[in-house]
Amino acid sequence: MIVSSLPRTGSSKGQTDTIVNAIKQRIEEDKSQACNGQFTIDYQDLDDATAAAGKWTPEAEAANANKAAADPDVMVYIGTFNSGAAKISIPILNTANLVMISPANTYPGLTKPGKGEANEPNVYYPSGKRNYARVVPADDLQGAAGAKWAKELGVSKVFILDDTELYGKGIADVFEKTAKDVGLNIVGRESIDGKAADYRALAAKILDAAPELVYYGGITQNNAGQLWKDVKGEGFTGKMMGPDGIQETAFIEAAGDAAEGTYSTFGGLPGEKLEGKGADWYKNYTAKFGSVEPYTVYGYESANVALAAINKVCKKDRAAILDAVFATKDFDGVLGNWSFDANGDTSLTAMSGSQVKSGKWGYSLH
Repeated sequence: MIVSSLPRTGSSKGQTDTIVNAIKQRIEEDKSQACNGQFTIDYQDLDDATAAAGKWTPEAEAANANKAAADPDVMVYIGTFNSGAAKISIPILNTANLVMISPANTYPGLTKPGKGEANEPNVYYPSGKRNYARVVPADDLQGAAGAKWAKELGVSKVFILDDTELYGKGIADVFEKTAKDVGLNIVGRESIDGKAADYRALAAKILDAAPELVYYGGITQNNAGQLWKDVKGEGFTGKMMGPDGIQETAFIEAAGDAAEGTYSTFGGLPGEKLEGKGADWYKNYTAKFGSVEPYTVYGYESANVALAAINKVCKKDRAAILDAVFATKDFDGVLGNWSFDANGDTSLTAMSGSQVKSGKWGYSLH
């Protein structure tokens, strides 16, 4: 069995619906069979969000990971969507020798030594063996790309915000470091309360600092829409930028007219810019399901890697399947030809940028 753990409740649902569709699409292409029909691949879609929170919660993610670890039929865990959730589930699955493949986590400290806190990433791997891999590039690349893009946009003064989560603070930290390296002046740095009723006082502080660009490290679900409304509503006329955590339809719906003109980076290419097998996938997916979100194709590729490992091992053996995933080299997938390194990170490094134009995200650069 393959399970996924994603936020299926709240405003992330629009994005994760497409990821789940892509996972199912890939499994159905094999007619749910593996190893020439020796096994049937079942798939279970788990929710790590709650209606009360409107986003993922540590309790829900821990419950999903424990459920998967305890089920001897589960061979692959696809997830998580949020990096903070991965911090919860990786150690649980690690002790169960269960491989985890993320289509969306980008916080560097989950895998890369020296890129996060002092005890990262080893703290997440109690067995001493890696069990977590991701098909999307990490934020040490994306955060840097955002700062360099800001420089190219001609700004010199930047105010940086973050939502305090592992992902948001992490990418804001990388953005800040690179911004200083390329000569930008950081005129302010604040963390926001993702449950605040409004951000008018913060907006006034931003206006006093007179930045030319406001950068937000965080996700839509931590009140990014209200943040945008208040910052622009209080009179800020400069540029606003965020990472892939806001590059979704849900952000535009939440921010309304204030979303217009927003810049966003993404660790990869949008579906319509993929080539070869990726272009074929995009055509097939949109014909069956309609529009894609940024992480849709990464859901497909995660399932693609999982099935390749299962078909290579051809037995119900978690350790062997884990080893097969980490042995992925020169994989001819929908994202191109790529490999996992020893840390479980992809060799892909392409970055892209988008901007909200006429109420829709539009590809801008890569």
